[in-house]
Amino acid sequence: MGKPDATDGVLRALAEPRRRTILRLVAHTEMSAGEIAAAFEISRTAVSQHLTVLKSVGLLTERREGTRRIYRARSQGLAGLREFLDEMWGDALDTARQLVEAERGLSDTDERVRRAG
Repeated sequence: MGKPDATDGVLRALAEPRRRTILRLVAHTEMSAGEIAAAFEISRTAVSQHLTVLKSVGLLTERREGTRRIYRARSQGLAGLREFLDEMWGDALDTARQLVEAERGLSDTDERVRRAG
């Protein structure tokens, strides 16, 4: 599984709704910081702070084009989180399967007792 600290950082970053919105905005296209800021009714400074957080946990790439900073989502930044969720989901499915099998075992035993009785 990915490094726990990295996954924790991604989860903390994604806990903020505006950051998730930013990722959606730049998921398939590059946008400048100004274009991203224009999508929100908060200060450019606040948007810049959100961009910094997303970049620091590896969810955004940044490149310079003259004086502009251009951002794009970095899907690889979600790899550790995907691993974490896949592992949890796999464990949950295994537990559910065991519960169903245990229930079937009880039901089969109950049925045999009823038939014998």
